[in-house]
Amino acid sequence: MSDNALTQGTHHVGLTVPNLEEAREFFVDTLGFAQVGEKPLYPAVFVSDGSIMITLWQAADPATAVSFDRKNVIGLHHIAFKVDGAVALDATYEKVSAADGVVIEFAPENVGDGPNKHMMCTIPGGIRVEFFAPGN
Repeated sequence: MSDNALTQGTHHVGLTVPNLEEAREFFVDTLGFAQVGEKPLYPAVFVSDGSIMITLWQAADPATAVSFDRKNVIGLHHIAFKVDGAVALDATYEKVSAADGVVIEFAPENVGDGPNKHMMCTIPGGIRVEFFAPGN
């Protein structure tokens, strides 16, 4: 933690999605987030795990929206969520890999020589999500 930092952590992350309901279902039904608000006319849904809030915005025209290309587009490369160790990471992998619309990029593996582990997937709508388990 820096005494000179002007900020105090992440309040929320906003993600534009092609299907708001599919994205909401993934966060709420698969990951166990709570829906903490919505703006139906916007349209947007707000979900939280109690530590971070994710704002999900519906793309205006999903048919013409351009998917993110992590190697060629400036912007959010992925979002990473911390889980409580390797056992929790394995359980997260099982739940996430069974969810509709999820593509697993790689299953839980060591980060370098360890002891940290992580996995990466693409959730419904094409957003890359990492799950990270600090080693103990």
